[in-house]
Amino acid sequence: MLRRMIGLFIAAIAAVAVSTAPASAITGGEPDGNRHPSVGMIAFYQDGERYRCTATLVTPTVLLTAAHCTDGTSGKTIVTFESVIAEQPPSGLPVAADPAAGYTSADVAGTTYLAGTAYSHPDYSNFTDMANWNDVGVVVLDEPVAGIELSPIAPQDYLEQYAQPTLNSTIFTIVGYGTEVRKPDAGPQKPTPQSYPLLRRYAEAPGQKLTPQILQVNGNPNDTRGTGGSCFGDSGGPTFLNGYVVTVTSYGYTENCRYLDGLQRVDIAGVQQWLATFGVTPG
Repeated sequence: MLRRMIGLFIAAIAAVAVSTAPASAITGGEPDGNRHPSVGMIAFYQDGERYRCTATLVTPTVLLTAAHCTDGTSGKTIVTFESVIAEQPPSGLPVAADPAAGYTSADVAGTTYLAGTAYSHPDYSNFTDMANWNDVGVVVLDEPVAGIELSPIAPQDYLEQYAQPTLNSTIFTIVGYGTEVRKPDAGPQKPTPQSYPLLRRYAEAPGQKLTPQILQVNGNPNDTRGTGGSCFGDSGGPTFLNGYVVTVTSYGYTENCRYLDGLQRVDIAGVQQWLATFGVTPG
């Protein structure tokens, strides 16, 4: 069954309840360190609850993410580019003074977190129309970011040259924050999403299918062509190919994240025309 990927953030990062919470995070892969400094973790409130996603700095003031990470948010969205957020509880994330109203600039005053305003693609279908998916959003920061190299988005129709049969031998790099799927420290030793450590990770995944809206990759870490894929905590995070951001993480199919990943293309005309209204143009 199709499962959206937002990464649930309620109070201190609890175990994600995948039956009720859309979500995503790197399965397998490795800690990212400083490999992708333009990739940050965003946090926000919806209906009084706190959530997290991943986003990429594509201009000094614009973060690229998924629409399901921006649609219906309350107040500000905040971001950090720290590679490691917390090895163990507590997360240290700011808490809104009024969860119903969401974050305000005052909630992050005196911290290293930056604040901005979220916008969703006007044709976002909320996972109802595969032909018009448009799961793309942006966060426009209140202040520009300095000292971080920007990540360019791919030119229009860039992925068309990687259609089958080339796609199966093309390896994509997925980056995001969230839980690693592994055996827990105690209890039944079945690999499951773990809430900590909370850090940026990356994984490599081979292409599987390309549609006019979606790139699908094989995120199973047992596939010897790659090292893993996305899962709980990564939504909106980038997929890189040849230095370009070609997609943002959108959805997955299984609760243990060891199957196919659905990634929203950002190299298509309808997405790029909308991004251009925020000053985001292909690199």
